[in-house]
This record gives sequence, C-alpha cells and structure tokens, in this order.
Amino acid sequence: MPTTVLLTALGVLVVGQMYTVLALLHPMAAVLGTTPGQATWTATAFGFAYAAGFLLTGPLCDRYGPRAVITAGLVAATASTAAVSVAPDLPTAIVLRSLQGLTAATFAPSALSYVAQHIAPRHRGTSLTCITSGMLAAAVVVQIGAQVVATGIGWRAVFWLSAALMVLGLIPVRRVLRPTPRHGTDAGLVQTFTAVPRLLRRPRLGALCLATVALMSAFVALYTAVALAGPPGIAGHSAAILTLRAGALPALIAVPLLVPVLQRLRASLRAILAFALASLTAAAGSFLGGHTVSLAIALLLFVAAVAVAAPAVVETINATAPHAPGAAVALYGCSMFIGASLGPQLAGAFTGLGFGGILLLVAAVLVLGALLALPALRSHAPVTPATGPAHRAQAREQTADSRTLTAAGLRSTG
Repeated sequence: MPTTVLLTALGVLVVGQMYTVLALLHPMAAVLGTTPGQATWTATAFGFAYAAGFLLTGPLCDRYGPRAVITAGLVAATASTAAVSVAPDLPTAIVLRSLQGLTAATFAPSALSYVAQHIAPRHRGTSLTCITSGMLAAAVVVQIGAQVVATGIGWRAVFWLSAALMVLGLIPVRRVLRPTPRHGTDAGLVQTFTAVPRLLRRPRLGALCLATVALMSAFVALYTAVALAGPPGIAGHSAAILTLRAGALPALIAVPLLVPVLQRLRASLRAILAFALASLTAAAGSFLGGHTVSLAIALLLFVAAVAVAAPAVVETINATAPHAPGAAVALYGCSMFIGASLGPQLAGAFTGLGFGGILLLVAAVLVLGALLALPALRSHAPVTPATGPAHRAQAREQTADSRTLTAAGLRSTG
C-alpha cells in the first residue's frame, strides 16, 4: 500500500506537469509577451520531449533499476521545473519546457516497471490501476491546482511549487522503494532499442499507435479549448471553468472500480466502444453552449470514455506484441504523448471555430481513432487445446504479467 500511494501521488505530480500550462495560457502569454495560442507551444514542446523520453527510459530502467532511474529523474526534473519559472520570454520557455518533458519522462515507465518487478501478482492489477488512473487524473487535478495557485500568487509559482514537491518526494522514494539488482548488459540495451522499430513494421500495431495519438490529441484538445475558446457563457468566469474541469474527477474515480465489469469485453471491442462514446459526448457537448451543468455531464462522460479507452488500447497493443511487452509500453507511451502534444495545436489552430466547433473536430478525430482500432478486432489468439495443462498455466501467467506491464497507458491514461 505505501508503494502504491507513493507512486500514484508522484504520478499525479510529475505527469501533471504536461498539463499545468493549459490552465496558465493567459497569464503566461501576458508576461511572456505573446498570445495564448502561441503559448500552447509550451505544452507541445513538453509533450514531444516527454514522448521521446519514454523510448530512452525503458532501456535505462532495465539496466539500472526503477528506483535509481526514478531518483535521478526526480532530481533532474526538479531542476528543469524550477528553471521554467524564470523563463523571460516564449522561446526560452519552450526550450525549458522541452527539457522539463525529457526529465519528467523518467518517472512513468520506471514506476510501472517497479510495480511489475516488486509488487506481488495478486496486488499488481490494483496497484497499476491506481497509479495509471492517477496519471490520467493529473490532467484534471493539476490544471485545477495550477489555476488556483496562479490566481493567488502568479503562474511562476506553479513551477517552483512543483519543484519543491518533487524534492520532498525524494525522501519517501529512498525509504519506500527497494533497489533492483543490476542484471542488464549493453547487448540487452541494444536489443531493447531495436525492438521498437521492429514492432512498428506490423500494420495493426502501427494503426493502434495512431489510434492512441488520436485519443490523447482529442482529450488534450478539448481541455485546451476550455482555456482558449471558452464555452459560451462560461468564458471569463474562472469559477465556472474550475467547476467544469473538476466535474470530470468522479469519472476518474469510478472507472477503476468498474474494471472487473469492463474486462468482460475483449480489449479491442472495449476500445472501439469507448472511442465511440467519447466521440458522441464531445459532439453532444458542442451543442450545450453555456449550460454549465449539462456541459459538465457531457465532459464527465467524455473523460470516463477516455479512461476506459486508454487501458483497452494498451492491452490490445500488448496482445499484438506479446513477446516484447517493454517495447510495446514504450511505443504506447510515446504515441500517447505525441497525441497530447498535438492536442494544444489542434485547439489553437481552430480557435476561430469557437468552443463548439473544436468539440465537433474532437469528435471527428475520435471517429478516426475508432476506425484505426477496427483491424484489431480481427486479431485474436486463443489458447489451443494441444498445449496441455502446464503450458496453459504458463501462458495464463505470462499473459497476466504482460498485461500488468503494459497497463502503462493509463489504466488510467500512460
């Protein structure tokens, strides 16, 4: 339990750095001498660097152990996060946010790897559900916190306060997490890196990665639209926007509780149905305008659908690459944050359409994601009767381990 609580809390803090600026676009733009639309590049720069960092962290974690990588990553992320708080202009802020994204990327793969290596199998699923749900909840929780802090003491305080919390996080990391004996080799690192491009040669896996990009770009674009375009009747009212953001939190609590029911459906089917629900709720939200309560309900259902789709996609990716779960996790995480990086630009480019128009665009992107996931419905590898009891038991154990490893994507959300 202490391990799960610690990694969940750190997941909210570290992964949430991706989303802090979505609540700070207007005050940052005013101080940095730019527009809120241009300020979205601070989110995009973080996301692209974060995505690249996923591909690097996995092999480092295999070689040096999760605790060592989390510790070093927190130290580096503390420095880069504090540096963002003193950015004098937009270009500098973009560079510093890129560095922050690269250093923050050390956490999520390492945390998930730690759970796979050190948490007992009977508790592993629950632990991963809590951690990855926290990572997805960070998109909402950290935006709320950033908005409150910025309103009270300014947007720069959001970053130095985050840095201070990261420093404090180093103490329980060293006390609660256990070190992992080094067993990796240079050859192992090379093999891990080369596994990623090999997996991308599989058309269905490539399509699932693109579906992940669509899912996260739609998710982040919607929340960016709340800040940039502002729903009619709500724009300019910080309390109403805060309520709108907070309204999604019950979904992020409820979805992990529904895991036993949801898993009765095949992961690929679950993903497609969740994409469809997210698309429908985004389209419905576009017509609700300034009706705060109705719009909040639509966004609640939208976030719930995203929270269901994310782990379903990663489970499907895992089934497509059962012999390379680590590389699959890296690809999923990379795709997820490429999508999260494109989301602000998607919203920024179509601000002229208004809030409703952006939501319709989000709905269309999610339909595309569902279509990209459709081929996975045709890939199913049942256990054959000829394998025998011992082999079937081993297969079940490998499948369980592999699923827990790849719940990185936010059994959330990575």
